[in-house]
Amino acid sequence: MTTDWAAEYRRMLQGHRHGAGERTTGRHREEPPAPLTTAELREAEEELGITFPEDYRDHLLRRSAGGRINRLRRDAAGWGWDGDSDTNYDLLRTDFPHPDSYRAYEDDLDDREPLEKDFADGAAFQAAWDDWDNEYGVHQERKTAGAVYIQEHGCGFSTLLVVTGPHRGTMWFDGRATCDLILPLLLNGGPVSFAEWIDRDYMTPW
Repeated sequence: MTTDWAAEYRRMLQGHRHGAGERTTGRHREEPPAPLTTAELREAEEELGITFPEDYRDHLLRRSAGGRINRLRRDAAGWGWDGDSDTNYDLLRTDFPHPDSYRAYEDDLDDREPLEKDFADGAAFQAAWDDWDNEYGVHQERKTAGAVYIQEHGCGFSTLLVVTGPHRGTMWFDGRATCDLILPLLLNGGPVSFAEWIDRDYMTPW
Protein backbone atom coordinates (compact mmCIF):
# COMPACT_ATOMS: atom_id res chain seq x y z
CA MET A 1 0.00 0.00 0.00
CA THR A 2 1.42 3.37 -1.04
CA THR A 3 1.50 6.07 1.65
CA ASP A 4 0.12 9.49 0.76
CA TRP A 5 2.98 11.39 2.37
CA ALA A 6 1.52 14.81 1.58
CA ALA A 7 -1.70 13.96 3.42
CA GLU A 8 0.20 12.36 6.30
CA TYR A 9 2.45 15.39 6.68
CA ARG A 10 -0.53 17.77 6.68
CA ARG A 11 -2.14 15.61 9.36
CA MET A 12 1.05 15.70 11.44
CA LEU A 13 1.27 19.48 11.28
CA GLN A 14 -2.21 19.79 12.76
CA GLY A 15 -0.72 18.71 16.08
CA HIS A 16 1.09 22.03 16.49
CA ARG A 17 -0.29 25.01 18.32
CA HIS A 18 0.85 28.58 17.94
CA GLY A 19 0.91 29.52 21.61
CA ALA A 20 0.37 33.11 22.68
CA GLY A 21 3.13 35.01 24.37
CA GLU A 22 6.90 34.91 24.25
CA ARG A 23 8.87 31.69 24.44
CA THR A 24 11.20 31.47 27.38
CA THR A 25 14.95 31.38 26.84
CA GLY A 26 17.52 29.88 29.19
CA ARG A 27 18.57 33.18 30.76
CA HIS A 28 15.12 34.67 31.23
CA ARG A 29 15.13 36.45 34.63
CA GLU A 30 11.63 37.92 34.97
CA GLU A 31 9.49 37.08 37.98
CA PRO A 32 8.30 33.48 37.47
CA PRO A 33 4.57 32.73 37.42
CA ALA A 34 2.90 31.13 40.43
CA PRO A 35 2.81 27.33 40.78
CA LEU A 36 -0.20 25.39 39.59
CA THR A 37 -2.79 24.03 41.97
CA THR A 38 -3.24 20.29 42.24
CA ALA A 39 -6.59 20.62 40.47
CA GLU A 40 -5.02 22.57 37.61
CA LEU A 41 -2.23 20.04 37.23
CA ARG A 42 -4.64 17.13 37.10
CA GLU A 43 -6.80 18.96 34.57
CA ALA A 44 -3.77 19.64 32.36
CA GLU A 45 -2.63 16.01 32.47
CA GLU A 46 -6.12 14.72 31.73
CA GLU A 47 -6.58 17.06 28.78
CA LEU A 48 -3.13 16.34 27.33
CA GLY A 49 -3.51 12.61 27.96
CA ILE A 50 -0.19 12.17 29.76
CA THR A 51 1.21 12.04 33.28
CA PHE A 52 4.13 14.39 33.77
CA PRO A 53 7.39 13.04 35.24
CA GLU A 54 7.38 13.37 39.03
CA ASP A 55 10.12 16.00 39.29
CA TYR A 56 8.43 18.17 36.66
CA ARG A 57 5.12 17.78 38.52
CA ASP A 58 6.90 18.84 41.70
CA HIS A 59 8.30 21.91 39.98
CA LEU A 60 4.87 22.89 38.69
CA LEU A 61 3.24 22.44 42.10
CA ARG A 62 5.93 23.80 44.42
CA ARG A 63 8.09 26.22 42.46
CA SER A 64 6.48 27.71 39.36
CA ALA A 65 4.38 26.97 36.29
CA GLY A 66 7.24 28.38 34.22
CA GLY A 67 10.15 30.66 35.02
CA ARG A 68 13.06 30.10 32.67
CA ILE A 69 11.19 27.22 31.06
CA ASN A 70 8.12 27.48 28.88
CA ARG A 71 5.12 28.19 31.04
CA LEU A 72 2.36 25.60 31.26
CA ARG A 73 -0.99 27.37 31.30
CA ARG A 74 -4.53 27.21 30.03
CA ASP A 75 -5.68 29.60 27.31
CA ALA A 76 -8.53 29.65 24.81
CA ALA A 77 -7.06 26.60 23.03
CA GLY A 78 -6.72 24.63 26.27
CA TRP A 79 -3.68 23.57 28.27
CA GLY A 80 -0.31 24.04 26.63
CA TRP A 81 3.12 25.62 26.85
CA ASP A 82 3.17 29.37 26.37
CA GLY A 83 4.69 30.55 23.11
CA ASP A 84 5.59 27.01 22.02
CA SER A 85 4.72 26.17 18.43
CA ASP A 86 7.10 23.18 18.15
CA THR A 87 5.62 20.58 20.49
CA ASN A 88 3.33 18.23 18.58
CA TYR A 89 0.37 17.75 20.90
CA ASP A 90 -1.09 14.94 18.81
CA LEU A 91 2.10 12.91 19.38
CA LEU A 92 2.48 13.52 23.13
CA ARG A 93 1.01 10.10 23.96
CA THR A 94 3.38 8.32 21.55
CA ASP A 95 6.63 6.92 22.97
CA PHE A 96 9.67 9.11 22.41
CA PRO A 97 12.02 7.24 20.03
CA HIS A 98 15.71 6.85 20.80
CA PRO A 99 17.72 8.03 17.76
CA ASP A 100 19.17 4.54 17.35
CA SER A 101 15.67 3.24 16.59
CA TYR A 102 15.34 5.23 13.36
CA ARG A 103 18.95 5.53 12.22
CA ALA A 104 18.66 2.83 9.53
CA TYR A 105 15.40 4.29 8.20
CA GLU A 106 16.94 7.75 8.09
CA ASP A 107 19.98 6.47 6.18
CA ASP A 108 17.65 4.77 3.70
CA LEU A 109 15.59 7.94 3.36
CA ASP A 110 18.71 9.97 2.62
CA ASP A 111 19.78 7.43 0.00
CA ARG A 112 16.35 7.66 -1.66
CA GLU A 113 16.41 11.45 -2.14
CA PRO A 114 15.48 11.99 -5.82
CA LEU A 115 18.13 13.47 -8.10
CA GLU A 116 17.09 15.51 -11.11
CA LYS A 117 19.56 13.71 -13.36
CA ASP A 118 17.62 10.46 -12.87
CA PHE A 119 14.38 11.83 -14.36
CA ALA A 120 13.42 12.40 -17.96
CA ASP A 121 11.53 15.62 -17.27
CA GLY A 122 11.27 18.29 -14.61
CA ALA A 123 7.64 17.56 -13.69
CA ALA A 124 8.38 13.93 -12.84
CA PHE A 125 11.38 14.97 -10.76
CA GLN A 126 9.36 17.59 -8.87
CA ALA A 127 6.59 15.12 -8.09
CA ALA A 128 9.07 12.55 -6.80
CA TRP A 129 10.97 15.13 -4.77
CA ASP A 130 7.78 16.55 -3.23
CA ASP A 131 6.73 13.05 -2.16
CA TRP A 132 10.17 12.41 -0.65
CA ASP A 133 10.16 15.80 1.09
CA ASN A 134 6.80 15.10 2.70
CA GLU A 135 8.04 11.72 3.94
CA TYR A 136 11.09 13.48 5.35
CA GLY A 137 8.82 15.99 7.12
CA VAL A 138 6.77 13.19 8.70
CA HIS A 139 9.98 11.54 9.89
CA GLN A 140 11.18 14.78 11.50
CA GLU A 141 7.87 15.19 13.33
CA ARG A 142 8.05 11.64 14.69
CA LYS A 143 11.54 12.25 16.11
CA THR A 144 10.11 14.35 18.94
CA ALA A 145 6.97 12.29 19.64
CA GLY A 146 6.36 12.01 23.37
CA ALA A 147 8.46 15.08 24.16
CA VAL A 148 7.81 18.69 25.15
CA TYR A 149 9.88 21.65 23.98
CA ILE A 150 10.56 22.87 27.48
CA GLN A 151 13.06 25.64 26.72
CA GLU A 152 14.33 27.51 23.68
CA HIS A 153 17.96 28.58 23.29
CA GLY A 154 17.62 30.62 20.11
CA CYS A 155 18.82 29.94 16.54
CA GLY A 156 16.61 26.86 16.31
CA PHE A 157 18.07 25.04 19.35
CA SER A 158 15.83 23.74 22.14
CA THR A 159 15.79 21.42 25.14
CA LEU A 160 13.23 18.62 25.25
CA LEU A 161 11.59 16.95 28.24
CA VAL A 162 10.46 13.41 27.43
CA VAL A 163 7.02 12.69 28.89
CA THR A 164 6.10 9.34 27.30
CA GLY A 165 7.86 6.01 26.81
CA PRO A 166 10.97 4.27 28.19
CA HIS A 167 12.95 7.55 28.27
CA ARG A 168 10.24 9.42 30.19
CA GLY A 169 11.67 12.05 32.53
CA THR A 170 14.98 12.51 30.69
CA MET A 171 16.25 15.66 28.99
CA TRP A 172 17.39 15.91 25.36
CA PHE A 173 18.92 18.64 23.22
CA ASP A 174 17.47 19.34 19.77
CA GLY A 175 20.46 20.39 17.71
CA ARG A 176 18.98 19.69 14.29
CA ALA A 177 19.49 23.32 13.28
CA THR A 178 23.17 22.55 12.65
CA CYS A 179 24.10 18.92 13.30
CA ASP A 180 20.76 17.27 12.43
CA LEU A 181 20.89 15.36 15.72
CA ILE A 182 18.79 15.06 18.86
CA LEU A 183 21.20 14.34 21.70
CA PRO A 184 20.65 13.07 25.27
CA LEU A 185 21.88 15.28 28.08
CA LEU A 186 24.23 13.24 30.24
CA LEU A 187 25.62 13.55 33.76
CA ASN A 188 28.34 11.19 35.00
CA GLY A 189 27.60 8.96 32.02
CA GLY A 190 23.88 8.67 32.72
CA PRO A 191 20.74 10.44 31.49
CA VAL A 192 19.80 13.76 33.09
CA SER A 193 16.45 14.10 34.81
CA PHE A 194 14.39 17.29 34.85
CA ALA A 195 15.33 17.93 38.50
CA GLU A 196 19.05 17.53 37.79
CA TRP A 197 18.82 19.75 34.74
CA ILE A 198 16.90 22.58 36.36
CA ASP A 199 19.07 22.54 39.50
CA ARG A 200 22.28 22.80 37.45
CA ASP A 201 21.33 26.05 35.70
CA TYR A 202 20.09 24.26 32.58
CA MET A 203 22.91 22.20 31.25
CA THR A 204 23.77 22.03 27.56
CA PRO A 205 25.48 19.04 25.90
CA TRP A 206 28.79 20.83 25.36
